[in-house]
Amino acid sequence: MGPPLGPSQWGSRLGAPPPLPAVCGGAACEPGLPVGMAAIAATAGRLLRLRAAGAEGQWCRLRGAGLQAASAAGDAAQRRHVAHFTFQPDPEPQEYGQTQKMNLFQAITSALDNSLAKDPTAVIFGEDVAFGGVFRCTVGLRDKYGKDRVFNTPLCEQGIVGFGIGIAVTGATAIAEIQFADYIFPAFDQIVNEAAKYRYRSGDLFNCGSLTIRAPWGCVGHGALYHSQSPEAFFAHCPGIKVVVPRSPFQAKGLLLSCIEDRNPCIFFEPKILYRAAVEQVPVEPYNIPLSQAEVIQEGSDVTLVAWGTQVHVIREVASMAQEKLGVSCEVIDLRTILPWDVDTVCKSVIKTGRLLISHEAPLTGGFASEISSTVQEECFLNLEAPISRVCGYDTPFPHIFEPFYIPDKWKCYDALRKMINY
Repeated sequence: MGPPLGPSQWGSRLGAPPPLPAVCGGAACEPGLPVGMAAIAATAGRLLRLRAAGAEGQWCRLRGAGLQAASAAGDAAQRRHVAHFTFQPDPEPQEYGQTQKMNLFQAITSALDNSLAKDPTAVIFGEDVAFGGVFRCTVGLRDKYGKDRVFNTPLCEQGIVGFGIGIAVTGATAIAEIQFADYIFPAFDQIVNEAAKYRYRSGDLFNCGSLTIRAPWGCVGHGALYHSQSPEAFFAHCPGIKVVVPRSPFQAKGLLLSCIEDRNPCIFFEPKILYRAAVEQVPVEPYNIPLSQAEVIQEGSDVTLVAWGTQVHVIREVASMAQEKLGVSCEVIDLRTILPWDVDTVCKSVIKTGRLLISHEAPLTGGFASEISSTVQEECFLNLEAPISRVCGYDTPFPHIFEPFYIPDKWKCYDALRKMINY
């Protein structure tokens, strides 16, 4: 794995961060290691977490991603432009009253604010959430609702989820934050063997259905191995939980409120690259978007394109390219809920078009595209005009400087679509 990066090397890999203050005394930091909330605020959410471990005593656990440094002078040369997609906002919703321009993290904050105001038992907890969170999704909520309802936890994902299960079992509403989806794996046992099975093993005498786990998810432009992963497929193999990934601020608020109010434990993955890149009109008042219902966001007749999260915007561009360059009409579907997923909507579309392309950022082997492909092949075999195509990440760890080559961008998707048409 190699030696840890020294402070002098950080700038060359991530862009030069501001000088770090002395020592962080917060509950979510390892004692005695340089971190500090001032640096986080100065970089608008980039957090460097250091953890003692490794052969020589310590190695870095970098907890920042998604945001460019605020310092302008030396930043021009270091700045990374993430251009593998263009965010396409939805039309302004009219049925939910007054709207306000929000980016994705503000829509998340609005949903959490609505939940805390509506439900006096609701609590929010996780690493640094009392300070607003590394992506500012909980900013201002502790001041508004008090430190007993919005509070920090130790740096222990297994403990965060276990604590949330305990709160939910009492009947209260638990909203847990895992700071990055990449670090959800220490909590895997609590999610899969406890939360998902609690109702079943007790014969519905007890349940933790009021637990929602939020986690920033997906590629970000410079997140590398530990800040870019898409682990939804790990949890899609686990009956008893729901897994949701939104594509936009409007979708994020409505789906998150549905997760919080759902009577099953939910994992809500938030595309971190969209926290600030995605901006659209979002209703101020609470509203719900049904879970397990995919959305056909563009109708077509020749090819069905399926994705979720950030990748929806990639395939929307692909659909435009296909129409313009090939005269091919694409039906674009945002799956939205990974588990349980909407088989009917996808199969109905494939019966009409005869072709299916599925794209996600996670590695190809064992990715959720495999499950969709298998089901569609079973249900729509006689309707298929070409083999189902999966355009996904490679079967490698998520790279750093090679991220542009790793991600399934519009050119890879367009090439796969063209091959399907010519099959």
